[in-house]
Amino acid sequence: MEIVLDIISWFCLVTGSFFCLTGGVGLLRFPDFYSRIHSASLTDTLGAGLILVGLMFQAGSAIVTAKLIMILVFSLLAGTTASHAMAKAALKSGLAPDDAGGKEKQSEDSISKP
Repeated sequence: MEIVLDIISWFCLVTGSFFCLTGGVGLLRFPDFYSRIHSASLTDTLGAGLILVGLMFQAGSAIVTAKLIMILVFSLLAGTTASHAMAKAALKSGLAPDDAGGKEKQSEDSISKP
């Protein structure tokens, strides 16, 4: 039974680390603020959640697991609230989201002009 818990724990830890690294790559690769914040908020929340779940499987006592559950709940609430607040503040300050339709239309106009 201990081996099964270790396998599940390591699977959660490795998968969570992968999502955190993917979120970091998304911060570097995506072109605008809203895409970057979307990448960071989703992947880092999922990655941190999976890492904490993996640590819960490794924890030996109930008190440690209870503390990890409280950390998980706080991080889920704080991360999503913070990313929503940053996106709303950026929109309110005048940073407009890029429109994909506008980019396609603009490139078609530049192609049709001689």
